[in-house]
Amino acid sequence: MLGGAAGVVWLVLPVMTINAEVPVAATRAGPTAGRAGQGAAADQEADGTSAADLVLPLAAVGGVGILAGYGYVRRTRRARTRTTPGVAAPVVPPVVSSRPPVTPLPLLERQAGAALVQADDCVRTSRAELSFAEARSGPAAVEPFHRILREAERELAAAFAIHLRYGQGVPEGGEEEAARRQALAGIVGRCAEAGRRLDAAAPGFDRLRALEREMSGALEVAEGRFRELTGRSGAVEATLAGLHAHYPASATDAVTGYVEQAKDRLVFATTHLNQARQAADLERTEQAVRELRAAEGAVGQADTLLTGVDQLADSLAEAADLVPAALTGAEAERERARAQAAAGAVDGASRSLLDDTDAALAAVREELTGDRPYDPLGALRSIVRAVSALGAGQDGVLGAAAWLVGRGDVRAADGFVATHRGAVGAGARTLLATAERLLGTDPAAADEPALEARELAEQDVRMHGNPYSGGAEHTSGAVLGGVLLGEDPDGGPPLAFGGPDTRKRGEPHPG
Repeated sequence: MLGGAAGVVWLVLPVMTINAEVPVAATRAGPTAGRAGQGAAADQEADGTSAADLVLPLAAVGGVGILAGYGYVRRTRRARTRTTPGVAAPVVPPVVSSRPPVTPLPLLERQAGAALVQADDCVRTSRAELSFAEARSGPAAVEPFHRILREAERELAAAFAIHLRYGQGVPEGGEEEAARRQALAGIVGRCAEAGRRLDAAAPGFDRLRALEREMSGALEVAEGRFRELTGRSGAVEATLAGLHAHYPASATDAVTGYVEQAKDRLVFATTHLNQARQAADLERTEQAVRELRAAEGAVGQADTLLTGVDQLADSLAEAADLVPAALTGAEAERERARAQAAAGAVDGASRSLLDDTDAALAAVREELTGDRPYDPLGALRSIVRAVSALGAGQDGVLGAAAWLVGRGDVRAADGFVATHRGAVGAGARTLLATAERLLGTDPAAADEPALEARELAEQDVRMHGNPYSGGAEHTSGAVLGGVLLGEDPDGGPPLAFGGPDTRKRGEPHPG
């Protein structure tokens, strides 16, 4: 376009110059011939100059036309070969935020709870299989693995302690939310470390057991424990019947149905022991290992259930012997507190606690002197709580009473979680870990979280849909292997010694 305009100007300019020439007046007549000749030459020179001036503008216009034609042809060809209609919009690169997406806090809480459950299951399963290895190889051979297990237990205990503090209420919003996220990350990190330690020890543990080479020896140990528990179940059943006869139902509620559940697990164990023996005879080593571990899990839980009944019987007998002395010691503490109140050393709230203590101790005294059976552990619990409210020490007989009550409740909660861990969540396990820690430092304070842990664990089992009802019809591997035995609920192999990466060694056998 610019070239064409320049060419037009160039063509028009000479014309405008010629037309604008000013006429000159005529001279006088009589010019000489020489001067006439010179005028003719000048006219010819002027004509030649005008023709030469037209060459360059015409060439410029022609070049512009050629370029315009070439551009038109090129655009036409490009339009015919283009596959997308219209004019392509400019590509705008997406705006990438420099900040990573923030995980919602509820999701982090669920992840932390799942990590606690998984780590606790790993520790419990490792502890159970370690007992069978010790029975076969001796305490000295398994001591390194006991040490690793204790390290994993410490990591898990630290994770539970963080979870407890988190549940007690880290404020939400602002910087407090960052603290909550940091606490949840600490839980997951501690659980991961516990699992890492167990995973690292799993190959060495497998070499110690050498189930692929020495299956017969491991089978003999498991079958021996199975036969011992089968014979023992009759005696424990008689023990439980005696407890029902001598104590009220409240004293034996914690172990009601335990003998029937133990028998169910023994039925499950004998089935898998037989299958393990058959697989070993057919040199199906992997299947034999899986069947053996399933049987060992059932035998271990049957032992836990039967032992729970025996432990309760022993605790009730100890409590019955301790109640009179504990009651006397509590009454002495009450009188000391009353003396302080009379001297004006206590306020109105303390006087109210004295009244509550009087009522609790009077109720225990009435149970002791009455004709009806009473719950010795329940009586001790009332005594310990009444004295603790007064701020009394835990030395002497009162300290022994607090420890006996706390130990009994921790054992009951732990036994329930161990035999139903496939359904028990992080809340109950956290309370149980708290009770276990307090039992060594403040036995009087261990009682309450232990009872809460047992209650919450029972709620978890009911919500999970525990199929157990005490009958023999619930002895299938799907039931005991999943919800109760703590195996992989998705149908995987029995869980073994190790962390999350190694505890599911092997593939599920057909059927």
